[in-house]
Amino acid sequence: MAVQGAGGTTQFTADRFLIAVGTKPYRPAHIGFDGEHIVDSDEILELSRIPRQLVVVGASVIGVEYASIFSALDVKVTIIEPNAAFMPFLDRELADEFVHDLRNRGVIIRFGCKASAAEVESPGHCRVELTDGRALAADMVLFSAGREGAVDGLDLAKAGLEPDERGRLPVDKATFVTAQPHIYAAGDIVGFPSLASTSMEQGRVAACHALGMEPMAPPEFFPYGIYSVPEISMIGISEEQARERGVAYECGVARFRETSRGHIMGLSTGFLKMLFALETRRLLGVHIVGEGATELIHIGQAVLNLEGTLDYFVENTFNYPTLAEAYKVAALDAWNRMPKVQPSRTAQLQALDRAAKAVAGR
Repeated sequence: MAVQGAGGTTQFTADRFLIAVGTKPYRPAHIGFDGEHIVDSDEILELSRIPRQLVVVGASVIGVEYASIFSALDVKVTIIEPNAAFMPFLDRELADEFVHDLRNRGVIIRFGCKASAAEVESPGHCRVELTDGRALAADMVLFSAGREGAVDGLDLAKAGLEPDERGRLPVDKATFVTAQPHIYAAGDIVGFPSLASTSMEQGRVAACHALGMEPMAPPEFFPYGIYSVPEISMIGISEEQARERGVAYECGVARFRETSRGHIMGLSTGFLKMLFALETRRLLGVHIVGEGATELIHIGQAVLNLEGTLDYFVENTFNYPTLAEAYKVAALDAWNRMPKVQPSRTAQLQALDRAAKAVAGR
């Protein structure tokens, strides 16, 4: 392998290689990027001023994070999203709560709209044209409609590798080996879920396999963290997925404003929602929107991966007053709706096996 740097070209040889170059913002030709008025999600970090009006093209995770942050800074924000909803992998009730919170703060959200062009008409004046014939004006535009692999200059064809149209490399998800048995890839370059936490774990698994070690199998479920205002985090399956897979379930919800810590913090929005299997009472999923969501999710992560049940939350004590107490409140909410007749031990074990297969999508 040859690496070109400031001091010239250096040759490297190895038995195994790991590609972990990450991604860069997708920049289509019909968007007139200038690095100051029309920017991508990397360039926005270099801004020297806060805009008065911001149009965000694309309600991706990054786009939603920046939109909510600028809204919190009292910037008038408009979000353009071609789909009918935010981030389809989210539980719909969670997404609806987040959308309601944004709109309550004055954010304009235009679903079913797609940008056909964006250009700077004059300093401080941008125009975004939509495919339905309408146009939006703002003094800054953030284009955040996806990312692509940072593979420019790697000359992957010489290594026998062919990325997809967005520069991502297909890999074996158990070992992260590419089409070439001596080359591995990990992180955003392999696509979904493109999280910093999962990318680090992918790199560990790839390195262990490359060195002949047997890495531990990753847990079945991992948390998603969206660092918007408010935060969003989830693990396990959503209500929509439970219905699609034919899992009989019940929900429990705790609104932060109903907890003592929520009163102390002056919270008026945010909730924690849990799904439990009716037959086994096993925890199926945790969905949180609100203050500290990305920290709170780890309690649910531990219980979910250890195949814990509703009874864990009902029978254990949580510090008071904390937002984590919402777990017990939500569990009691679900308990009030659950059947009170307990099945036999054999029936429980059979139901647990059915639930495990359904949750895994098998």
